[in-house]
Amino acid sequence: MSKNDKKLDLAARAAWMYYVAGQTQNQIADALGVSRQVAQRLVASALDNGLVSVHISHSIGRCMELASQLQKRYGLGVCQVVPGQGMESAGIHHAIAVAGAEVMTQFIRSDKPMIIGVGSGRSLKAAIDELADIERPQHSSVSLIGAIASDGSCTRYDVPLLMAQKTQGRYFILPAPLFADGEEDRAMWCSHRIYRTVSEKASQADVTFIGVGTIEPGCPLHKDGFISGDDVALLMKKGAVAEVLGHFMDPDGNRISSDLNARLTSVGPKPHDDQPVIALAGGSGKHVAIRAALNGRWINGLVTDEVCAQALLG
Repeated sequence: MSKNDKKLDLAARAAWMYYVAGQTQNQIADALGVSRQVAQRLVASALDNGLVSVHISHSIGRCMELASQLQKRYGLGVCQVVPGQGMESAGIHHAIAVAGAEVMTQFIRSDKPMIIGVGSGRSLKAAIDELADIERPQHSSVSLIGAIASDGSCTRYDVPLLMAQKTQGRYFILPAPLFADGEEDRAMWCSHRIYRTVSEKASQADVTFIGVGTIEPGCPLHKDGFISGDDVALLMKKGAVAEVLGHFMDPDGNRISSDLNARLTSVGPKPHDDQPVIALAGGSGKHVAIRAALNGRWINGLVTDEVCAQALLG
């Protein structure tokens, strides 16, 4: 990379942090290891060189290189890496949300009727919040996961409805709790005609967007009341490090044997070349869970940050 390319790369990185992640020039200076005056000049340089319009139009070389390496190593059809070096957690998650919305838009713009499979979680909600309204009433948004906890409450991060609102399309909810009370209870929920109709539609999704969860005390499934602290402890004892739509896995991506499996009602992801399953995940400590999902071929698309990408390639 030439000296000029490096200067443009640094200017684009500063512009991304300023315009997309919403960081101050002091925060940018600290993250890049430069003075505030230099950070200010970098942002101005990005404007002068035409790198900034409504969004950052300069593709940061390092992030593109990382994305290319991830695609080759894990056989990904879709991969986008956003800047994250030296940024705080909130900035990283916002950048992933913006990039995730861009990836979603590439699919949703299609005039051809589409089935969009949607999981749940904070990262997905943040990305859909960033989506512009794209009127595609011919599209259908289908839930892959029941949003009802054991106490009857619903998670605030049930996001397929938000996707349907953005597209003005139809919304299909999976009518079941994430974990039934027992095997017989699961059989009752899953044998219902509406459940079978929605799960069949979900299995035909043209594109699917999901999150990747960690397994630890206070993890999202625990915090939202879907599994207990005892469940978490037992899963960790068995080597679980990640979950995708309620499926628990070890570092190699193998499904963990658990009593919860017989009670799970969600639709499992089935990635194919013509049916991408794209995860939006990143931030501190998330690379172990993401690597498990990649190793197990649970996903074939990823939007993450550069620190996480470096860890996945390390």
